Amino acid sequence: MIFESDKTMFEIYREGDFNKKFRVVYFTELDEHNKESEINHALLGDPVFSGFLKDDSKAQGRLVIDEIIKQMNEKGEAYTEEEITSRLGSFLAN
Repeated sequence: MIFESDKTMFEIYREGDFNKKFRVVYFTELDEHNKESEINHALLGDPVFSGFLKDDSKAQGRLVIDEIIKQMNEKGEAYTEEEITSRLGSFLAN
């Protein structure tokens, strides 16, 4: 069983302004200095995918997310939820 403290909540979103870049925010890693700003950026964008990474494989999961975002920005369009889920595979917590 995975407890709330054993996973990291994240969201991949597309910025709502003119450049439309894909970005990720790791909600459970925000601190008081950047929490409000990062959450507002995500809320103003278009959600693409949200989920939880298992903390024991978070570093590897973040690398996969970084690659997904890089590819989507190069391509100019979002992957489907199924594609992202498939690529993140065992790094996702249920």
